[in-house]
Amino acid sequence: MVDSRNGRQVGRVVGLYRYPVKSMAGEPLTEVEASWHGFAGDRRWAFVRPDVVRSGFPWLTLRERGAMSHYRPSFTEAARPDTSPTVVRTPSGALLDVTEPALAAELGPDGTQVIRQSRGIFDTFPLSLVTTQTIHRLGELVGRRLEVQRFRPNLLVEAAAEEPFAEDDWIGSVLRVGGLRLRVDKRDGRCVVITIDPASTERDPAILRAVAEVRQGCLGVYGSTVEPGRVALGDPVVVEAGP
Repeated sequence: MVDSRNGRQVGRVVGLYRYPVKSMAGEPLTEVEASWHGFAGDRRWAFVRPDVVRSGFPWLTLRERGAMSHYRPSFTEAARPDTSPTVVRTPSGALLDVTEPALAAELGPDGTQVIRQSRGIFDTFPLSLVTTQTIHRLGELVGRRLEVQRFRPNLLVEAAAEEPFAEDDWIGSVLRVGGLRLRVDKRDGRCVVITIDPASTERDPAILRAVAEVRQGCLGVYGSTVEPGRVALGDPVVVEAGP
């Protein structure tokens, strides 16, 4: 760890991801602008199940359709993701606008609809972070290597300390990451989504069971923007010094 009058460096960014369509494949990035509503273009679209439109969680997700991870969204104007048309490459290779009825029909039952939310469609907070050490340790517990994609973070951080779960110690702190300042708000409560292999779509309940037994059902952390700014791979992650 590096100490200075400006704070304490606790890691560096080794992965950046956004998910233009909720539960579809993530888009790896080299740099990204973070606003009050998370990463530019992150989770701006979602598909709604017709039978639960009025519920608190109406979204069509990997829980219902594990193969959603094989659909790859992107922006036709990469420099302007929040205003750019969004297209989706389907597993068959077709390239469809996210609003095309054919895409909704392929994904879900009759009546499935797509909606856009300019503030993002987040389960809890607009930013999520996990360390490489935490994912590695969970892999040790279940006896195999785990891909970062199944945890769907925005920021993957290589912590300065070798021990796993360092991000839990940052809760309540403000992190400076490149031009972004974010507050770490709470631990990330996990669900069945992390049991789904993003490549094969096979499910391994042992992964969620291990998180429940060892980490009280939580892995990684959620955060929110304190000051918008640009983040890039390699940026130091600094816990800001207190007043």
